[in-house]
Amino acid sequence: MAEKILIVDDEKAIVKGLKYSIEQDGMETDTAYDGEEALALAQSNSYDLILLDLMLPKIDGMELCRRIREFSDVPIIFLTAKGDDMDKIMGFESGADDYIVKPFNILEVKARIRVFVRRSRKKAAPPKAGEKLIEKGDLRFEIDNRRLFIRGTEINLTTKEYDILELLVTNPGKVFSRDMLKDMVWGPEYHGDPRTVDVHVRRLREKIEENPGSPKYVQTKWGVGYYYKA
Repeated sequence: MAEKILIVDDEKAIVKGLKYSIEQDGMETDTAYDGEEALALAQSNSYDLILLDLMLPKIDGMELCRRIREFSDVPIIFLTAKGDDMDKIMGFESGADDYIVKPFNILEVKARIRVFVRRSRKKAAPPKAGEKLIEKGDLRFEIDNRRLFIRGTEINLTTKEYDILELLVTNPGKVFSRDMLKDMVWGPEYHGDPRTVDVHVRRLREKIEENPGSPKYVQTKWGVGYYYKA
């Protein structure tokens, strides 16, 4: 089945160009020109990835991303003319997985799409026998449907948050550097901002830790990286 991409931008020329190029690669697309229209589409359809402009009418891109994250972990890539560090950090904080600054090279956009779609499809593949459940201390992973429970309470994580935690938990005590996590979770083909790892870890801690400032599960080895304390 062809991958389905939602393109959200208020500049019709950009939408037209993206739509044409993506469909040339055999993918299907839906398009939206404002935040309200995009939210309605995201709620009523299943997408493999969303390309989302930051500056949108009615609902801006960051707010739209936060709302989508309330019900979906679909990969989201921001497309925006803003390129300073604070905009990137705010984008990641709102739940984005990647960030591409306009004007962009369409080949780069399509390469990023392929990275995320390929990894999402791989994660959605049926689990192998004996890999349906992981239990580590208070944590319970239901691998087949990618659900996390802590002491019986389900915790809603995005795809990347889940991937990071699962990797750390299944390798207790092993320290993973930022670059290692980036390569293993996003893939070696990913060349985005490596600081997205830190933002995702911080968001993860806010969801699973009673005190994110003094974490119980995801620990930091200063100057080296992150690890799971068994």
